[in-house]
Amino acid sequence: MAVVWRFLDVLFILLAMRFSLWAHAVPMNDDYLYLSSLAALMFLFFGEMFGLYRSWLADKLNNELASLGSTWFSVVAALVSLGFATKTSSDYSRFSMVMWASLVPLLMLIERISYRKYLLYRGLNSTSIRKLAFYGCSNVTHRMAEHINERPWMGLRVLGVYDDRLHSRIDLRNLTFAGNMQNLIDGAHSGEIDIVYVTLPMHAEQLIIRLINKLSDTTASVYVVPDSLVFDVFKTKWATVGGIPVVKVHESPFHGIDGVVKRLEDVILGTLILLLIFPLMLLIALGIKLTSRGAVLFKQRRYGLSGEIVEVWKFRSMTVCDDGPVVIQAKKNDARITRFGAFLRRTSMDELPQFINVLQGHMSIVGPRPHAVAHNELYRSLVEGYMLRHKVKPGITGWAQINGWRGETDSLEKMQGRVDCDLAYVRNWTLGLDLKIIFLTVFKVFWGNNAY
Repeated sequence: MAVVWRFLDVLFILLAMRFSLWAHAVPMNDDYLYLSSLAALMFLFFGEMFGLYRSWLADKLNNELASLGSTWFSVVAALVSLGFATKTSSDYSRFSMVMWASLVPLLMLIERISYRKYLLYRGLNSTSIRKLAFYGCSNVTHRMAEHINERPWMGLRVLGVYDDRLHSRIDLRNLTFAGNMQNLIDGAHSGEIDIVYVTLPMHAEQLIIRLINKLSDTTASVYVVPDSLVFDVFKTKWATVGGIPVVKVHESPFHGIDGVVKRLEDVILGTLILLLIFPLMLLIALGIKLTSRGAVLFKQRRYGLSGEIVEVWKFRSMTVCDDGPVVIQAKKNDARITRFGAFLRRTSMDELPQFINVLQGHMSIVGPRPHAVAHNELYRSLVEGYMLRHKVKPGITGWAQINGWRGETDSLEKMQGRVDCDLAYVRNWTLGLDLKIIFLTVFKVFWGNNAY
């Protein structure tokens, strides 16, 4: 099906170009053919980055549309940048290009919504519904059942839970107790059950093997689901080594091609942003010199990738430059903060020199905020999983910052909230997530009121 989606997306890009030119009486020439072909190739490339062509049947429509929007936005941004760089943007009809840029995502949107509607119709058709049962009741069982019930287009209906424990000992919540193992096997034999999900705990190995052996004499599809320990405690993902499935417990998302993409993002965006903010940085440096004594830049040792120490640059905003075994965080109405420094900290402009750290390769634009070495040594023993933040490079902004975990961490709960967001970022990174964080940073961080 992914091949069909790719073909249709390319077709929409080419046809939308022809229609937009026809609508504005602009002749189709080699320039427009080249542009639409390049756009199609870029769309396929960015589509792979944003996971556009993975299976979306078990996911929400909003997530698929967000991936589609990020892909097309990246294509348009790349083409506009290329046009300005080569000074060829004036060669194209602006009205036609605006119409084309609007029509392509609209066609793709209609296409994907229509497909979902078709699947919903087919899923509600009783002749095509597949009946599903769980053996074993756990947190994962409830999560999977809820996920399936919220997505009727999958064409699955949950019959209930089979378990050999006493009915009264099972936390069924909204699920139906359907019987024991023998009832499950009988249902699979008679064709009443099409799919079986085995959701037993990891230690029930012998029971799982016995059930699978008995179900092998039926035509039911059988899936063994790792229990809640794997998903809830370790927050895992799957990988393969030599064709053998393995569970990734603690891993960096930036190995292989994703690491190349992340570095390209940092270099390209970091360079563009530095060029834009360089005049502002000069004015800030002048303001620091005129309002207080001391150096313009403040360098502090912090943990970087893999826990290695890096020097992070900031505009000096205080009368002190602590970088020893004890570092006191800035507090509200802190007497050490200069008047101009308070403005810089409130708007996060004191962080702007860190774009130089990004180009040096010590930091990323997006990632967990680096803490002073003294704070790392304190919290690594107090917050579980704290050092896993350093599976990626530290960032100028991050998921924690746009979710309100910015500024002073005067309680363990605040640091825990920040770390939880950082680890969620490490587990769920995509290029689209980075772009979203950068966009939201302008509104939620630069103009926020949590830092002082």
